[in-house]
Amino acid sequence: MNIARSPQQFAQTDAYATRLRHGEQIIPRQDPVLWSDWTPDAPITQEEARQYDENGYLVRKDVFDPDEIRALIDASDNLRENGQRIRAEDLVTEPGGDAVRTIFRLDDHSDIFNRLARDARVAGIARFLLGDDVYLHQSRLNYKPGFTGKEFYWHSDFETWHAEDGMPRMRAVSASILLTDNSELNGPLMLVPGSQGQFIACQGETPENNHEQSLKRQEIGVPRPETIDKLVQENGLDVATGPAGTIVFFDCNTLHASNGNITPFPRSNAFFVFNAESNRVTEPFAANAPRPDYLADRGDAPRLEPVSGKIRG
Repeated sequence: MNIARSPQQFAQTDAYATRLRHGEQIIPRQDPVLWSDWTPDAPITQEEARQYDENGYLVRKDVFDPDEIRALIDASDNLRENGQRIRAEDLVTEPGGDAVRTIFRLDDHSDIFNRLARDARVAGIARFLLGDDVYLHQSRLNYKPGFTGKEFYWHSDFETWHAEDGMPRMRAVSASILLTDNSELNGPLMLVPGSQGQFIACQGETPENNHEQSLKRQEIGVPRPETIDKLVQENGLDVATGPAGTIVFFDCNTLHASNGNITPFPRSNAFFVFNAESNRVTEPFAANAPRPDYLADRGDAPRLEPVSGKIRG
């Protein structure tokens, strides 16, 4: 892997101060988006590398074969149907109901999803995008059932990971593997291309145990509607759609959201957050205490070595 920029040893000063008392601020990003130079040996094409760098995300289709997709879907269904066997802290239900919304620590609960997190088509690309070895900051399985699936409001993941988890810099990437077909109708991921270039320092101090509320409905650490409107007017709005098996890689600071799902067609995805080894979390920058380990690994999460070959159920 050709790393264009050697890992920087940042002093633990707050480069992205947020949760401000006296109003929201927008500041330019101080870190690269793509941390590696593209070469013919890279795991993505030169055009894909350019798209990721400019837009803050990359959609890759036709990555897995039908047998692999079927095995992942079956494993996802089994986890949801047997949610009562999963420790309570790893489960989030839909607001006002008992339907499973999210299962955290996905790699702990399923061998096949543990294997997926290490797959070269996932972790290998994350290593290239970040120009460093990687580990799992967070993993989860998201469900958005038909008719009742609730929305996820506009936000930058990095704002929360920085404020409440202590992630120092913008050197993390999310990989969302679609386990159902995602169309423009059933609440797919929406993104603002180019928004990764600006950090929105949000207004409002972090309440104690904010994660207990924000996992169901995020109200702290979200941009003002006027700011979202401004960024969309400047950059446009895109939607990440594709058949089951599609992978959406998006930078930690890319502004994104998803609508509620009132169609009969459920939506689900496996979600892995890869953080650079040189960017492991410290103390929170804007919270009195860090979020629990199931939301942000604070221990000795192993460095992931990408694995090639077919995923089997």
